[in-house]
Amino acid sequence: MQSLRSSTMRAQRGGCVSTAGDRIRALGMPASIRNPAAATMHALPYAAAAASSRSGRAARSTIAAAAAADEELTYKKAGVDIDAGDELVNRIKKLNPSIGGFSGMVPFGDSFLVAGTDGVGTKLKLAFDMNKHDTVGIDLVAMSVNDIITSGAQPLFFLDYYATGKLDVDAAEAVVKGIMEGCNQSNCSLLGGETAEMPGFYQPGEYDLAGFAVGAVKKDRVIDGSTIEEGDVVLALPSSGVHSNGFSLVRKVVEKSKMTLHEKAPWTEKAIGEVLLEPTTIYVKQIVSLHEKHTLRGVVHITGGGMPENIPRVIPKGLGVHVDASSYEIPELFKWLMKTGNVPLEDMRRTFNMGVGIIMVVRPDQADAVMADAPGSWVLGKVVKGDGVKFV
Repeated sequence: MQSLRSSTMRAQRGGCVSTAGDRIRALGMPASIRNPAAATMHALPYAAAAASSRSGRAARSTIAAAAAADEELTYKKAGVDIDAGDELVNRIKKLNPSIGGFSGMVPFGDSFLVAGTDGVGTKLKLAFDMNKHDTVGIDLVAMSVNDIITSGAQPLFFLDYYATGKLDVDAAEAVVKGIMEGCNQSNCSLLGGETAEMPGFYQPGEYDLAGFAVGAVKKDRVIDGSTIEEGDVVLALPSSGVHSNGFSLVRKVVEKSKMTLHEKAPWTEKAIGEVLLEPTTIYVKQIVSLHEKHTLRGVVHITGGGMPENIPRVIPKGLGVHVDASSYEIPELFKWLMKTGNVPLEDMRRTFNMGVGIIMVVRPDQADAVMADAPGSWVLGKVVKGDGVKFV
């Protein structure tokens, strides 16, 4: 497998320093204090008030600390507004009504070329803090190929974009090794990429990643959810962890816990940072193999938005899904995030995969056969009349 990268782009930019203007706070003084003759008269009351103020501040500090510990964390409070993201998608759909699925398709002979693009998001912040760069490349590939396999496509090739303020050759090499590993797991080629060095644009030691995958599927083998019917069975494949969504909230929870990323996680012998950096599972080989042997009516990648936001993307209008919440045990990692961050269950479900990485919709008479060929899978729920996703 040959990998070609384009030459490094160095964007030489003049430096500039910007400052926030100094602010001068004027403190008012009672008129009586301006009178020197009244200074002694005011001294004792002000001293008593100061002592009382110190006592009050200590009490308020204790109350504030307790309130902070009990405060609910949500994805929106962490800085990510899912509703705003949905609104942007709706506006883009007005400009291009054909978008909205997990990937885009264009005709190519007797097949469709299927393309998807994504990044790793703020999971990269953990990689910087842990100085561990060999797994985020796997995440980068996973987020795109897991999207295009929902159409039944086999990924063909991948391209990446690596941007940084000052190139760290060792870190970049580790990232590209991870990308290569992700491509190997996906049976696709790393066709090339772009390395952009842009001084002054990124914080020292930081970089950003983006990439896209292109695959192909025969026109008569496209999975598009159109044949899904009431009574169909919803099967699930487990995730390896948080995958690559929700890390703005994850980082807030870790901050609230007062633990460092290098400390042992309460539910395992591994460090918290190591658990959180577990690479996103790549489902290409499983889904492609299952699609060759069985009829998969719908495939859903549980990415940003969790099950409530992603399942409806493939379910026809007039139908919904009942998820049996008792069908599996929520992994300890998500329980810890919910408890430590005091995150409402609804927000957890709308932010994280909650242990479910991929969902497949099949006919009831095929469910057992599909599960036999998909180790670790289980019946998550069923398709019903209605709309949306309901946890029962």
